[in-house]
Amino acid sequence: MNNRTAMKNNHTSSTTSTDERICRIALTLCPGIGLTTAKRLIEAAGSAVQVFARRNELAQLLPDLNASASIRNALDTPGVFQRAEQEMDFATRNGIDCLTPDDVRFPHRLNTCNDAPLYLFFKGQADLNSLRVVSLVGTRHATEYGKQFCSNFVHRLSDLCPDLLVVSGLAYGIDVAAHRAALEHHVPTVAVLAHGLDRIYPYVHRKTAADMLHEGGLLTEFLTGTEPERYNFISRNRIVAGMADAVVVVESGIKGGSLITAALANDYNRECFAVPGRVSDEQSAGCNRLIRDNKAALVQDAEDFVQAMGWSTVAAGQKPVQRQLFQELTAEETLVTQLLARHGDLSINTLTVESSIPVARLSALLFEMEMKGLVKALAGNVYHLLG
Repeated sequence: MNNRTAMKNNHTSSTTSTDERICRIALTLCPGIGLTTAKRLIEAAGSAVQVFARRNELAQLLPDLNASASIRNALDTPGVFQRAEQEMDFATRNGIDCLTPDDVRFPHRLNTCNDAPLYLFFKGQADLNSLRVVSLVGTRHATEYGKQFCSNFVHRLSDLCPDLLVVSGLAYGIDVAAHRAALEHHVPTVAVLAHGLDRIYPYVHRKTAADMLHEGGLLTEFLTGTEPERYNFISRNRIVAGMADAVVVVESGIKGGSLITAALANDYNRECFAVPGRVSDEQSAGCNRLIRDNKAALVQDAEDFVQAMGWSTVAAGQKPVQRQLFQELTAEETLVTQLLARHGDLSINTLTVESSIPVARLSALLFEMEMKGLVKALAGNVYHLLG
């Protein structure tokens, strides 16, 4: 693809065009254009395709962008489209989806995060927008206590809550324990990787990664050839936190990547939980501090977690309660009411995903519905349908 091809395509439907995907990849390869600037350019131009097509109009599109000349030069960097096309060819040959925020399979909980990626590569079968998504994270030096918690928690949670997705990072310790617990109990599980899909790191987890393709999948924002550098793991943690309803830190030392994930969860207004441990246990020191500092709620088992999240449990074969809808409801109020009637209590993040109503608008809408006596706000930004 060249700039002329980019100029011809102005695809605006919910299914992203190949040209738009290539342009988004190319945009991330342009030196000096970071994620924030790239998002501003796409918003101003209407698409990544149009960013390249209208690069000579950047000063008019974004008059407050002082570096418009240098950005225009960056957009003309040789080789970026060739590299982007190579990446798309690799994805096509290997059955990998390149998802953008406009695609229905993109994890839409990320759309409430201001630093969400421009695209994600995904290989697998999981629904990234499952009704309930929980991220389990923790130390690479997991103890038997932490591994057993993962197994018991995932098993019981799958009994209590249908349509569940378990997310982690495929690292040593708690991460891989969470994935293996999900596989054992037939719960879809997705690993967010700190490198491209041309490799698996650590290598010893290749068997687990292969098994996950049938009951979950592998997700990354990184291109092929990307080394699993330390800063990439920090970057991927924002996806682990942002695509979930809640983050559970199972074990953590006083320092570690899982504490970064917990901090991100709080920044994104996700629920954050930590499993307590003995004060003498080094691998529980981080969790105990999160609880002490009120940065995470204490969780001991799946029942604790479900109650804190306000997730209603559904017995096998039980049908949702049918409620009489009011004639004076708006279309948006009707949609929210139907979702709560069908699924039971839901968090605002889940309602955003299920309704496709922007979170700012949904927050105001739920307040209006609460004033009308239609819904009740519960702990953890969870809403309950009244009547």
